[in-house]
Amino acid sequence: MSGSIPFYQKQHRHYDRGYRSKEVGSAVSQYQSSSSSSYAIHSRASASRSASRGLSASYSGLEESRLSPIPKRAKPTHLAMDKENQIIGYVVPIFRGSQEYASGLSDTEEARMKESAGYMARRNLFTSGLEMERTEQTSRKVSMRQSAEHISLSKRIYENEEYHKCMNEDSLMHAPEFVIKPRSHTVWEKQCVRLHCTVSGWPDPRVVWYKNNVTIDPMARPGKYKLQSSYNVHSLQIDRCDFDDTAQYHVSAMNSSGELSTFASVVVKRFKGEVDETLPMPRHGIVSEYGITFETHIVDGFGVSFGREGETMSLGAMVIISPNLARYQPEVQWYRDDVLLQPSKWCQMHWSGDKATLTLTHLNKEDEGLYTLRITTKTKYETYSAYVFVRDADAEVEGAPGAPLDVTCQDANKDYVIVTWKQPAVDGGNSILGYFVDRCEVGTTHWSQCNDTPIKFARFPVTGLVEGRSYTFRVRAVNKSGMSRPSRTSEVVAAMDPADRARMRGTSAPWTGQIIVTEEEPAEGVVPGRPKELEVAEATKNYVVLSWKPPGERGHEGIMYYVEKCVSGTDSWQRVNTEIPVKSPRYALFDLAEGKAYRFRVRCCNSAGVSEPSEATEATTVGDKLDIPSAPGRVVPTRNTATSVVVSWEASRNAKELVGYYIEASIVGSKKFEPCNNKPVKTTRFICHGLVTGESYVFRVKALNAAGLSECSQESEAIEVKAAIASPTPPYGISILECVRDSMVLAWKQPTFIGGADITGYFVDYREVINGVPGKWHEANVKAVSDRAYRVSDLKENRKYQFQVRAANMAGVGIPSLPSETFICEEWTIAVPGPPHDLQVTEVRANTLVLLFKPPVYQGRDPVNGFYIDIKEADAEEEAWRGVNEKAISTNYMKIKILKEGETYVFRVRAQNKAGVGKASEPTEPVLAETKPGTTEIVVDIDDDGVISMNFACSNLTPDSKFVWSKNYKEITDETRITVATSGEKSKAIFNMPAEDDIGIYSCAVTHTNGESSSYTLSAEELRKLLEISHDHKFPIIPLKTELAVELQEKGRVRFWLQAEKISANGKIQYVFNDNTLSQGEKYKMNFNKETGVIEMIMESLLQEDEGTFTFQLQDGKATNQSSLVLIGEVFKQLQKESEFMCKEWHRKQGPHFVEYLSYEVTPECCVFLKCKVGNIKKETVALWYKDGREVKGDGNLTFTEGVLNLEIAQISKRDAGVYEIVMKDDRGKDTSTLNLTEQGFRDLMNEMFSHIAKSSTALKIQSTEEGIRLYSFVSYYNEALQVTWHHKDSAIAFTDRIKSGVVGEQLWLQITEPTEKDKGKYAIEFHDGKGGLKRTVELAGQAFDDAYAEFQRLKAAAIAERNRARVAGGLPDVVTIQELKALNLTCNISGDPVPEVVWLKNEREIVSDDHYIMKFESGKYASFTITTVNTTDSGKYSILVKNKYGTESADFTISVFSPDSKK
Repeated sequence: MSGSIPFYQKQHRHYDRGYRSKEVGSAVSQYQSSSSSSYAIHSRASASRSASRGLSASYSGLEESRLSPIPKRAKPTHLAMDKENQIIGYVVPIFRGSQEYASGLSDTEEARMKESAGYMARRNLFTSGLEMERTEQTSRKVSMRQSAEHISLSKRIYENEEYHKCMNEDSLMHAPEFVIKPRSHTVWEKQCVRLHCTVSGWPDPRVVWYKNNVTIDPMARPGKYKLQSSYNVHSLQIDRCDFDDTAQYHVSAMNSSGELSTFASVVVKRFKGEVDETLPMPRHGIVSEYGITFETHIVDGFGVSFGREGETMSLGAMVIISPNLARYQPEVQWYRDDVLLQPSKWCQMHWSGDKATLTLTHLNKEDEGLYTLRITTKTKYETYSAYVFVRDADAEVEGAPGAPLDVTCQDANKDYVIVTWKQPAVDGGNSILGYFVDRCEVGTTHWSQCNDTPIKFARFPVTGLVEGRSYTFRVRAVNKSGMSRPSRTSEVVAAMDPADRARMRGTSAPWTGQIIVTEEEPAEGVVPGRPKELEVAEATKNYVVLSWKPPGERGHEGIMYYVEKCVSGTDSWQRVNTEIPVKSPRYALFDLAEGKAYRFRVRCCNSAGVSEPSEATEATTVGDKLDIPSAPGRVVPTRNTATSVVVSWEASRNAKELVGYYIEASIVGSKKFEPCNNKPVKTTRFICHGLVTGESYVFRVKALNAAGLSECSQESEAIEVKAAIASPTPPYGISILECVRDSMVLAWKQPTFIGGADITGYFVDYREVINGVPGKWHEANVKAVSDRAYRVSDLKENRKYQFQVRAANMAGVGIPSLPSETFICEEWTIAVPGPPHDLQVTEVRANTLVLLFKPPVYQGRDPVNGFYIDIKEADAEEEAWRGVNEKAISTNYMKIKILKEGETYVFRVRAQNKAGVGKASEPTEPVLAETKPGTTEIVVDIDDDGVISMNFACSNLTPDSKFVWSKNYKEITDETRITVATSGEKSKAIFNMPAEDDIGIYSCAVTHTNGESSSYTLSAEELRKLLEISHDHKFPIIPLKTELAVELQEKGRVRFWLQAEKISANGKIQYVFNDNTLSQGEKYKMNFNKETGVIEMIMESLLQEDEGTFTFQLQDGKATNQSSLVLIGEVFKQLQKESEFMCKEWHRKQGPHFVEYLSYEVTPECCVFLKCKVGNIKKETVALWYKDGREVKGDGNLTFTEGVLNLEIAQISKRDAGVYEIVMKDDRGKDTSTLNLTEQGFRDLMNEMFSHIAKSSTALKIQSTEEGIRLYSFVSYYNEALQVTWHHKDSAIAFTDRIKSGVVGEQLWLQITEPTEKDKGKYAIEFHDGKGGLKRTVELAGQAFDDAYAEFQRLKAAAIAERNRARVAGGLPDVVTIQELKALNLTCNISGDPVPEVVWLKNEREIVSDDHYIMKFESGKYASFTITTVNTTDSGKYSILVKNKYGTESADFTISVFSPDSKK
């Protein structure tokens, strides 16, 4: 495959198949770190033995990387050659001697893989290992002897030299001298470079490195610079070079005899093509600075992320640095595609002390790429990487293309700039017609379009800029559907001469990044020489870019240039920039005729004059010379993870200025391709993420450059998305289960990552440890063992051994585990049992889990009779262990129900026998008590055939997942009682013949998932219920909501019906009458509503032959049911009669008819209304009222809304009794309604009225009168026919002269004259209404009687006094007018007993009888007042006053006397 892979795809977990998951990366890194520390003590002792062993197996990958001999190879050359094999420089090897980053695997991992392959190969060989061991022992002895002699000789030489130096120190002192000087280097960006020199001098010189005369401090930028000194060889290593590293470096050596310096330059260039070399990174060796060694761990990192343009995305990771110093801050850096990110409006960085966060405030496709977090401390740095994908935002116009990306400005000059961009991956379904470039002057918000017509080339020269002003640019794509969204704006660019721009920036190197060394001082007043190496750097149909090099001869002042052109074939040169010469050695020409050929040349000028022209260029035809790249070659997808695929392809052939590739994916059969990346990638390998697990995809690739996108490559072969298979990681936790004199039983834990395939077995190795020195590894088993426990035999008693275990799957044998602790092979004699082993946790929920374990291998003195489970929080101390069960359990499993949600626990198991409780097992891994989303449980189901099954579904299956069913947590392998069937994401365990033998706990676990499992307990009671339901399913009955019933419908039709509770659309119904099957016809209408389950049969009428039994027979599959209805005898006759009546009623209602027949209503006011309700009336319909055959006037007005007619009888009496009739008729017919209000009918009416009267009556009240005591009640209306009865002490009162009753208006009363003590008691008035009647009662006794009686006495006395008091009965006028001298006589009647006294008054003074006033009172009845001769003095107010013992009364009159004269 052509093309190379950038370093970040080889070294980061995102691209390395060996690090396809975080679990694998974590396990391998832990293993490597622990392996390094574990074997550091053995490296020195192993060095001599390993020197002569060649490729023999080592103790670990770390030992092999240190001690394995380097194979012989040709001596490397350090001379740099060009294409013609000419020497152009000296190359220093980068990280010479370090192979850590030469491949995707470290030395340790690579060595272990080789060692694993060696073990597999040796198992297949039949050669004896004895001779090989003897050869290795001989080689080891020779190597040790040679090494010891070499060390001894070197030591004697060194001591001899030091001795002579001390003896004659002055003669040896001399100034520093550079034996080998550092050489200048030109390197590509992101590579590393090493400057080194050899210095001699005595005393040893002190060497200091400088960059641009500034001392280099490696601690200022950890990981950037690395200084080394060894045996007078000094080196400066610069990692990850960038443009800032372009500078002059010098090294200074100084001692007491003098100082000397030498210089070297480093030029960093950016390569436009594909970089073949990978970038080695600094070794992670621990360097202690200031006595502190920092350890850095990045946890909870960000994964592969997906976003959309315009959204905000945050990437973050927790960082643990130990030791944790309060004020120490590490250097936190973020990279995108290995380019350091700086804070801007597009990205913001935050460091909280333990978490690093990068926020992308407004996603654009430019933000897509590999993001790397780098944490640098004083001693090392750690990195973490993941890819971010950015999809196009929704188009503003449907079908419009995606926005262009990476808009940049090149060749900016004082009046033009060349804008470049990259084409989008999404064209909206239609080819892109071209692009529009917009510009905006900084400080304004107005965007102006730069081109009138769309351009297809992804480069465009924008002219008409104003010198000195700054601009930003953006690009939009267009197809026939519409315009895309605008791209992200470019960086701000100023319209000015490039030389002025460089001078303003203060850079020491021109734009090419080269260091220009001037060999001679420029002379003043010298005409500059010709420009050199003029060439056409770029040519399109819109512009041509020229570039050249400045002349060697020039004056003190700066030089400028004139550009000239001429049409090819002529010698007519025309100056292009006539007004202002250019200052930079690069110029763009516009307004050239497309298709014509031109030649160009350049002149230099300064104040001394204009130089001769440069050599003219070859003829250049104006037009696009860049062709669209050819389609990429063969596309090969390979499995990577459960949601990603690695896609590789062959590069486009002869592609010029290739920008990158777009990869597209399509689900097989859909024919719809979606882009996998929205930012072009330059490599020929890419990982496509975000795919659906289990789906099959095909891929294709397109190449692009500025000219456009290529044709699509051929589609790849279809590949199913699932995780790739790798060898498993090492097992761990090796422990001893039993030990006898010549064998030991080992146990270990399953690897944390099994490689995506089931583990097929384990291989155990052992070695003897003598005096702390481990020996050679030996195989304990040739054939793999499936259990995680194995007995290693043929050991020697009281010897020490170490063990290691390898796991194998279909991908191969994994790397070995770390060596175990050193165990002594001696027989156990303890009485208690050994530790249980192989603890497994399953069915984890928020509050429960199931713990499985295996019994101990070593039983002790007596058999094991139980187990105890211990629990503690994962972060708790050892003292926190506590028991779960108080009584020992006999099973090898237990469901623990005492968990708290969110807590993390560990568990262990202890076995007991008669002697006691033995040693605890190794604890489990920490388990978080939580119910994971999507967790399902086993569901018991009984199908239509009565088959009982347990069903379990899992939505998180991987391609290699399997359902494993167990009974009492032992896998079911015998299908005698249980049959297992699996389909897709569901599995069921079917009971063949359910019985008591099937009682137990059934569980189902899904392999290759994150612990998906569940269990179901089948008890005896549960089995009984299931068998009952199964029987109902085997012999099913169609359930009925209602049995067969009959009802009458309109026109007297007869409906037989029933409703089934559940019946399918395939159900069949058979209708039977007296054992004869009925069929659809004129007499019988059948209907079956499959949605509601209602089954009915309708008959128009019932005839005599229809008497019998009706039956509905139902069948649905094998389920049946029937229901019958017997219609015989009186039941049939009554139904037939009702049917005939309803038929007649229907015919009656075809014309005007009574909806409600004539009836009466008595109102609370005791008014009687005869009323009826009619229907189907029209304007011509009339109503006639009759009483006893004679028409009466009633309410004949018919309303179409209510249809109610009334006849009011206001005060009903016996004369209103009779037969009332109303007739409704029109041209459609007539209807009659009659109401009999005679005899009983009338009595009922009156009783209803009496009931209203009774209800309106008030409570009985007591009233005292002068005759006695009166009881009374008021009613709202009184009718003379009302019958009431008065009761005294619950007995009807016999009326006498003393006790009477009567009615006054609406008052009913009972009068008790001269009441006595016998009249006390309860009184009641009873209203008779022909039913129960109504009573009103009052208690006339006690205080009520006393008060009434006292009031009676008072009223009686007052009446007597009123009758006997003195009274003036009448006869006196109010005014008497009389003539003077006349006589006046007034007489009045006086009453009273006794006879009253009479007194006459004048003007309120008593008058005495004399001759003038004569007053008489005769017979005690008549009083007279006489004035014999009236005179004027008699005028005045007169009164008569009568009085006796009962009272006094007076009468007034006025006498007016006039004289005749005065009247005249």
